[in-house]
Amino acid sequence: MLPLPYALTRPFLFGLDPEAAHDLTLGSIARLQNTPAQCLWQQTRISDPVTVAGLHVPNRVGLAAGLDKNGRCIDGLGAMGFGFIEVGTVTPLAQPGNPKPRMFRLPAQEALINRLGFNNQGLAAFLANVQQARSFRQAGGIVGLNIGKNAATPIERAVDDYLIALAGVYPHADYIAVNVSSPNTKNLRALQSDEALDALLSALQTRKLELAAEHGKAVPIFVKIAPDLDEAQVGVIAATLRHNGIDGVIATNTTIERGAVQGLPHAEEAGGLSGAPVFEASNRVIRLLRAALGPGYPIIGVGGVMSGADAQAKRAAGADLVQLYTGLIYKGPALVSETARALQRA
Repeated sequence: MLPLPYALTRPFLFGLDPEAAHDLTLGSIARLQNTPAQCLWQQTRISDPVTVAGLHVPNRVGLAAGLDKNGRCIDGLGAMGFGFIEVGTVTPLAQPGNPKPRMFRLPAQEALINRLGFNNQGLAAFLANVQQARSFRQAGGIVGLNIGKNAATPIERAVDDYLIALAGVYPHADYIAVNVSSPNTKNLRALQSDEALDALLSALQTRKLELAAEHGKAVPIFVKIAPDLDEAQVGVIAATLRHNGIDGVIATNTTIERGAVQGLPHAEEAGGLSGAPVFEASNRVIRLLRAALGPGYPIIGVGGVMSGADAQAKRAAGADLVQLYTGLIYKGPALVSETARALQRA
């Protein structure tokens, strides 16, 4: 059976409330992954192997965190042709996230606004799901686990949550992403400031070395940062990453800026804006990071990749790997192959 063209399913999904469409899609993938029905969206993975932060990645295109917060669909999503899949953000305890409605489409700009707020089933359920994934990893796929803090945890105790999550995910992760840049958890972005970030990363790196000895494997840590940073702030973050021996950086999360969508329906909704409007802001931060960190330091670029050319632009800005999220919602699984082929040629 041939893959189902996304052009046939998108009108139905876009006729639903955005979060309802999201839940329906993930629920279907969770039920049908690793069954013959997976052929409805399965694609041949483009082979373009590369080693980044010690990870042997089958190709340079990954799925960004936030789509599969509970790690239920690693095999099904991996069947779309990704080289790596990042799931989460997971917090130590289950939490419902922010009140609904909390997801909004802006089709005129191929964008989304979300204020989900780390809604997830908690660390125990997340790890149970991750351990059930088999076919993607058996085929060489890389799995990243993204960690954050509970909304109810005071910001001054945030390090405690990250350490709990780090210890939990470490045995099951190919890499770990530390989310300090979601705009939807109160005060979270304050962790990107000089002293707070240094304290957090120092604690994580110390614990990581203990866990590496305990489990007999080294798992790289990436830190995910915001696009809404000036040159000086990016410089401080780059220096802090280096100082603490952090393995890589993910640039970037969603933006709180609204200039590109001003006047559109839902443009003033609170939350993080993703999709095409964040493309240039993300690339700016990637370029600043590459200049500050020099060649060879691992950078994952994410934000507004809607085509193969966009993925190539991320690489040109300095990213080693590229992630998709909103582009997948607007363009469908074919975007994975398109971007992987474009990067294979780059």
